[in-house]
Amino acid sequence: QLVESGGGSVQAGASLRLSCVASGRTFSTYAMSWFRQRPGEDYEFVATHSWKGIDILYGDSVKGRFTISRDIRKNTAYLQMTNLKPEDTAVYYCAAGDTFGSGGYVSAAEYEYWGRGTQVTVSS
Repeated sequence: QLVESGGGSVQAGASLRLSCVASGRTFSTYAMSWFRQRPGEDYEFVATHSWKGIDILYGDSVKGRFTISRDIRKNTAYLQMTNLKPEDTAVYYCAAGDTFGSGGYVSAAEYEYWGRGTQVTVSS
């Protein structure tokens, strides 16, 4: 089970830190990622952190502003978001997977476990 928290309503330029706590099993050998979804749109890849940290990737729209990290001992992943923009408004989801096909880390279809999401709203 994955549970996100830390979302909220902020002004443009503000920062938020999202957390994703995993329970029920260990996800230490899983890649942990963040996706977001706006109403009526598909999932958008935000960031991924592979289980050894060898692969840390970001979506183009968040590069330089968001930072993904994880604490293996706490079974928790984080997404530090800075300089938030109105276009960052979405529901943010945490996802975990350990086997990736041709879609790779950026494809939502490759992930086995998902949280229920946390809303982030950025006003101008």
